[in-house]
Amino acid sequence: MNIAAGTSREGSAPFDHAKLDRLMDEAGIDVLVATSKHNVQYLLGGYKFIFFSAMDAIGHSRYLPVLIYEKGRPEHAAYIGNRMEGGEHHNNPFWTPTVETASWGSVDAATLAAGHLRKIGRQGARIGIEPAFLPSDAHHVLAQALGNERLVDATGTLERLRAIKTPQELDLLRQASELITDAMLAVFSGQRAGASKREIVEALRREETNRGLQFEYCLITIGASHNRAVSPQTWNKGEVLSLDSGGNFHGYIGDLCRMGVMGEPDQELKDLLAEIDAVQQAAFWHCRPGALGGDMIAHAEAVLKASSVAAYTDFFAHGMGLISHEVPFLMTNHPVAYEGVDADRPLEPGMVLSVETTMLHPTRGFIKLEDTVAITEDGHELFGKRGRGWNVGG
Repeated sequence: MNIAAGTSREGSAPFDHAKLDRLMDEAGIDVLVATSKHNVQYLLGGYKFIFFSAMDAIGHSRYLPVLIYEKGRPEHAAYIGNRMEGGEHHNNPFWTPTVETASWGSVDAATLAAGHLRKIGRQGARIGIEPAFLPSDAHHVLAQALGNERLVDATGTLERLRAIKTPQELDLLRQASELITDAMLAVFSGQRAGASKREIVEALRREETNRGLQFEYCLITIGASHNRAVSPQTWNKGEVLSLDSGGNFHGYIGDLCRMGVMGEPDQELKDLLAEIDAVQQAAFWHCRPGALGGDMIAHAEAVLKASSVAAYTDFFAHGMGLISHEVPFLMTNHPVAYEGVDADRPLEPGMVLSVETTMLHPTRGFIKLEDTVAITEDGHELFGKRGRGWNVGG
């Protein structure tokens, strides 16, 4: 499935290469050497080798896909893959003019990458790498071949490239969110009193998988506990249940949290969830083109501060897409360790946010809503917006 252009044609870059050229120029990068599975997938137009979808290790080394792109010269692009990917290329040719499916591990892949850079005459160029996704042995090969001073960090360049989602990407994120919502609603209604956390998470895994999602995780709480780990704890009458789950649909992340209760919710529970939703709605109000991400954060936090539950409630928002935290980065070290470098930048159509408000209530337990919001030309759209109230179990 091609995420950027709708079709995958040999020799035609499936992403906005003019935008990438501009970003590389701004960063002083001559050639990109992408090695993360998510960025390689993006640059290949949606392709991901299924054999290594859920693992990396092989023998003494690891799978290391490499996409090489020279600024302004897509005809010099190359894809370096595993030996088993020759069949994939035969069936659906990769767009890159050069394809090397001859590596088994990270050193093989880096050696082939260095050879391609020599072939196109870019040994002295500034090479953009992904330090967090380049094993030390592969880094050593590139540094020996090219000179360590030539290797620069291209993480931000690739993040900016992916910031604005195409209609095809938005549709994948929408479907991921809707399918997770469907799965959660099925689990809430299908579980009976006495079901354990372990049984509930397994039921959610089956529901997501049967809908075509790759199940990634479920953080679950029951009753007054704030512990979100799987355990033998059971869901009993009058207790709340939170399901915070991530599922992957053709590489794109769905990540939502919905609440259930075994039996009808009492008035206190209705009031508590309403407090959380008020904060969420305050954030949604600022989810529109031109609004500053920091203003959205400030408005939601102001509503939260005035709430009667502020002492044990927290608000958080972050960008999402191929990975669960990406551009726009709106908050600093809250709770994930990165800088909120986009707080003072306007939101743009095509950006996608995860907006979440979490309450650690001292007696009723863990209560949370997490929503996926896409910025549109005239406002925003919620993906998977059903089930935001109390879902009755049993």
